[in-house]
Amino acid sequence: MGTSKFDIADYLDSNEMIAEYLNTVLAEGNEADVIVAIGHIAKSIGMTKIAQETGLSRTSLYKALSEGAKPQFETIMKVLKAIGGQIQINPMNA
Repeated sequence: MGTSKFDIADYLDSNEMIAEYLNTVLAEGNEADVIVAIGHIAKSIGMTKIAQETGLSRTSLYKALSEGAKPQFETIMKVLKAIGGQIQINPMNA
């Protein structure tokens, strides 16, 4: 019996887990990591549902949220809204 490939999307099953995951990536990763993380979250919720809520096609979502993609900020904002997230700025500690 073989092992299955780890997929973070399988573990993003609550709003709290999604927020914790994305906040960790935002704190520790770079912009490419954040885009891929948003893609994992969208996949965990369902790309069809995200496509319906954003008005974007599933194909364009997969392309925009894949490794090495450089999506428009508008696309990121639409997807964040569809996944129930928001951007919040907090002051950094000196």
